[in-house]
Amino acid sequence: MTADIIGWDIGGAHVKACWLQHGQVRDVVQWACPLWLGLQHLVAVLQAAQQRWPQLGQARHAVTMTGEMADLFTDRADGVARIAAALAQPFGASTDLQFYAGDDGWCGAGAVAAHWRAIASANWLASARHAALALQAGGGPGSALLIDIGSTTTDLIALRNGKVLTSHRSDHQRLASGELVYQGVVRTPLCVLAQQVPWCGQAVNVMNELFATTADIYRLTGELNPLHDQQPTADGGAKTAAASHQRLARLIGLDSTDGTAADWLALAQGWRRAQVAILQAQVARVMALHGLGQDCLLVTAGCGDFLVPALLPALRPTTGSDGSPAPGQPRWRRYADLLAPGGPRAAANAGWAQVCAPAVAVAALRWFALQPSRQAATSTGSSTSTSVGAG
Repeated sequence: MTADIIGWDIGGAHVKACWLQHGQVRDVVQWACPLWLGLQHLVAVLQAAQQRWPQLGQARHAVTMTGEMADLFTDRADGVARIAAALAQPFGASTDLQFYAGDDGWCGAGAVAAHWRAIASANWLASARHAALALQAGGGPGSALLIDIGSTTTDLIALRNGKVLTSHRSDHQRLASGELVYQGVVRTPLCVLAQQVPWCGQAVNVMNELFATTADIYRLTGELNPLHDQQPTADGGAKTAAASHQRLARLIGLDSTDGTAADWLALAQGWRRAQVAILQAQVARVMALHGLGQDCLLVTAGCGDFLVPALLPALRPTTGSDGSPAPGQPRWRRYADLLAPGGPRAAANAGWAQVCAPAVAVAALRWFALQPSRQAATSTGSSTSTSVGAG
């Protein structure tokens, strides 16, 4: 059995991938992939992956996706089928290519049509199940909330005793429950966050045009890592402070010359408060839905995890010198910290594992499923270690 597993998360705007070897995370990467513009962009990413990882053809592959929602496809079933076919073509019929189907388990390319509903947009479930198992194996607390804030969406998933609590599986169900919030820190149009924003002491109506996105505000606040800023700007322009000033100005009928850098930063912070308020309400809703207390563990993931402290003012990161919670504060864990440390690339891998949690998780879940000890333990009802290294 090959020691290599490649976990794939095929999104509508990015492809995330994780190379797992002997259960150790060896590399994690994210490529921009505007799938709505055509499958050729996915083909180009697969070619880039083959250059990065020469062993790709001999590896096992574990796939999850959300890209089937792209309007390139007739419907979701068509999207799942065509993405699966695009992945099957370069790897060959002899490749171990398995698609994560959530409650239905794993299926090969030939069974995708029969399981498309379970495969569609199941990446959040892979992350949540891996996090729940890792917490349980590490003797973690009984309840936790996974908060994954990405470029486009936010997932809010309640966990307890190694299980994912929600019975909701589809995007529609999760949108209805608040467990899926279509807000992120890169691609979300600013005009959807608020109809009025503060400008120089006055509330100003907002133009409902795609003039700027959330990446503009988090560039100005300095919170968005440039490495995670992979999507084009709303106007196709530069990713500079000056260009972001101009895009924000358009939303309130001004030009960047009508304010100072401090004025535009204040406006960006107003937009930030608007987004935080929306997410904060949904976090409270999900916690109430599943009976999570204010002292539950937070597990954070995604390129927008810097927003988490603002969502629940009572929940703050650990501040003890040994990483323990400060007195009166709850515990706080990054998804990447659930991976066992080790190896010279651990820090770099952990950084990208935090952003690409579903790709890491789907690779890990496939690796667990292939372990004879785990299969035996499953049949007897006992538990096994779920540690995945970040070497």
